[in-house]
Amino acid sequence: MYRHFFKRLFDFLIALVALLVIWPVLLIVAIWLHFANKGAGAFFTQERPGRNGKIFKLFKFKSMTDERDENGELLPDEYRLTPVGRFVRATSIDELPQLINVLKGDMSLIGPRPLLVQYLPLYTPEQMRRHDVRPGITGWAQVNGRNAISWGDKFRLDVWYVDNLSLWLDVKIIFITIKKVLFRENINSASAATMEAFNGHN
Repeated sequence: MYRHFFKRLFDFLIALVALLVIWPVLLIVAIWLHFANKGAGAFFTQERPGRNGKIFKLFKFKSMTDERDENGELLPDEYRLTPVGRFVRATSIDELPQLINVLKGDMSLIGPRPLLVQYLPLYTPEQMRRHDVRPGITGWAQVNGRNAISWGDKFRLDVWYVDNLSLWLDVKIIFITIKKVLFRENINSASAATMEAFNGHN
């Protein structure tokens, strides 16, 4: 009953109340990022696969500039990530616009994180099961390592969540997420400013 009805109802109500409460914060952050990103804008949208692989547009605060090298190629993430952007990532403020995705039904508050569309052909059938539920703003993999664990471990945690989804598990994830955000744990992988790209093997 929770999986098929109450989870969506709770998602909608919590996201609606949260947006009504924090909209002044979102406005301030948007203005702050507009100037910090050197004209690149404050918001970032990207197509991501949701439940059953259905593509939707994900909303995030933009934490990087659009600076390019002499060949017109974007600079590596670590050079484009601004101090303000690093802060909004460390505090997970960059994820807050996804509350709009939750309201629309594209996402849930809790679930496997929506990854890049180009990863879809690389998943094994078992890994593809992460799309049996709506993707989430936070999830079981995020509270068990986030960017500091391997892709294989992350997918195993995602599938475990799909098989064990419950109200009590979601409540547990919410409280662990709050702790992780407060202590800024596991934001980056061991060797990059963000998680390394998935190539079907790592």
